[in-house]
Amino acid sequence: MKLMISVESIRFPLTGIGRYSYELICHLNQLGLIEQISYFNGRAVVDQLPTEQAHDAQVKPSNQYRLKRWVQSSSVVSELYRQVLPWAQRRALKNHADFLYHGPNFYLPPSGGLKVATFHDLSPFTFADCQLPARVNYMQKELKKTLATADALITDSEFVRQELASYFNWPLERIFTVPLAASAEFYPRLSESTRLVLSHYGLQHGAYSLYVGTIEPRKNLITLLEAYSRLPMDVRKRWPLILAGYQGWNSQSIHQRIEQAEQEGWARYLGFTPAQDLPLLYAGARLFVFPSLYEGFGLPVLEAMSSGVPVVCSNSSSLPEVTADCALMTAPDDVVGFTDLIRKGLEDELWRVEAVKKGLEQARTFSWSDCAQQTYQVYQEVLQK
Repeated sequence: MKLMISVESIRFPLTGIGRYSYELICHLNQLGLIEQISYFNGRAVVDQLPTEQAHDAQVKPSNQYRLKRWVQSSSVVSELYRQVLPWAQRRALKNHADFLYHGPNFYLPPSGGLKVATFHDLSPFTFADCQLPARVNYMQKELKKTLATADALITDSEFVRQELASYFNWPLERIFTVPLAASAEFYPRLSESTRLVLSHYGLQHGAYSLYVGTIEPRKNLITLLEAYSRLPMDVRKRWPLILAGYQGWNSQSIHQRIEQAEQEGWARYLGFTPAQDLPLLYAGARLFVFPSLYEGFGLPVLEAMSSGVPVVCSNSSSLPEVTADCALMTAPDDVVGFTDLIRKGLEDELWRVEAVKKGLEQARTFSWSDCAQQTYQVYQEVLQK
């Protein structure tokens, strides 16, 4: 087997699909079962996996993020990019038709060989109003191209597998569920090991609730803030709500509500936090809260459980698959229910002890090694047909 896999989404600090791509490639290499693995950066075939050092020497993450957002916000630039890119990709891949190509970030370039793509969710179609219109238009067109040319698809959850088959009438037998995993740096830590990082943010171990994720409508943060505001003020002041993540599109009303909560003294927005700080922010939290309307997998929830932190989340989309019976869950629109569960999660010591134990056990059922092994089996399935 000769594999060509896209590394275009690998940007440091690693988040989301970039983390998935990086971990998958590293563990595929460790398997030692593939004759040759080459990498495609979107424009050229390269021999080396991207490294943090190489990234740091090129563009600062903040500048790169602003450039990416500018391109995504312009329908003209996005469409021009979409039209020109296939020509360059076809030239770059013309001598690699004997490779199986895997696009771990939805997209597939024009090439003559067999192709596999990973669909992480269907939000560009099912939650299109929660993203930049130009980006939605780009993704919808490109994802339909992927569906027309892929030999098999991989999803992070059974929920998305069924959704993909139903939404596009795609053959279910050609869609394979391969769960993600939390990275090794997410594990329980004592207060001594979190003190330095938490003090930088003015936090104390075990003295806050945490949300990690993009600040955007799909994450249902207005419901979270309303639910938290219903807690007694002494509870909110003792365990304030801390939010960390990029500022997403159409998030003005969310930030206004966060600012109001900050003025009242029971919430804080940290912005995007460095990747090296996140595991300690997780491990220092008393409770992780995640009310999302829709998730293809919900990696932050798994990272919280791996860190030994109890979880309160919505019962939507893929989240029940990830948490099993380890989290307190309610409907995404149930403000009163969230308030009750958050208070239980903060105050019920018997439940908290059991939730930590069960959460760690559940988290151990996910691993990047298993992800790589199951992905390799998908490759085998495609090659044998």
